[in-house]
Amino acid sequence: MGLVIQDFGGAHNADLHKTRARLIQGGSWKKQRVVVIIPAGASIPSKVALSHWNLGFPPNNGVVRILAEGMEVGEAYSAAIQGVLDHPELTTWEYLLTLEHDNMPPSDGVVRLIAQLEAHPELACVGGLYFTKGESGVAQIWGDPKDPVVNFRPQPPDPNGGLVECCGTGMGFNLWRLKMFKDAKLRTPWFKTIQGAEGFATQDLYAWSDFRKHGYRCAIDCSVKVGHYDASTGVVW
Repeated sequence: MGLVIQDFGGAHNADLHKTRARLIQGGSWKKQRVVVIIPAGASIPSKVALSHWNLGFPPNNGVVRILAEGMEVGEAYSAAIQGVLDHPELTTWEYLLTLEHDNMPPSDGVVRLIAQLEAHPELACVGGLYFTKGESGVAQIWGDPKDPVVNFRPQPPDPNGGLVECCGTGMGFNLWRLKMFKDAKLRTPWFKTIQGAEGFATQDLYAWSDFRKHGYRCAIDCSVKVGHYDASTGVVW
């Protein structure tokens, strides 16, 4: 029981200076259109699909999801991105999200990664934090940029959920500035898995070995915690 006085302006209206600062920081007033690329196999595990369905995106902005089926993962990414660049409308969009069939991001993960790129114009890509599978899994925070020799040693995450800059990222839940891929100086195909006489490289670190040469930087947001689903055991690492 209690008395109700007619003042229903709302919590966000109570301090418009604070609300405005929050909105400006997140950049939600700007175009924040996202192309989602999923390099899909024959199927996506149901628990992973549920996490993908629950992803939120900036309100009243475009979202297009593209499945790259039946291709090796490096070929899938390169072909899909080239298709986006060749599309008269999608090539004008702001962001590209790479989302893999075994990664389980939080529902607000996209919005939080966008906020990081809005706050850090020096970065071309920000990823969520996930680990390689298995008991000895390491964080996919590849390389210490403070080392004068380019390296891809796995770096420890920030337990306080901070942003950790690195030399390369995994691809499971990454937000990229689409305009980066329009840089003619970058090697194409951007993503390529190498095994054999040429050496060995996964498609992600193959790409970042070139991206960094041209001044592109990346980081992992350790507050965006992404599960890595192992379909053979049902364990989320």
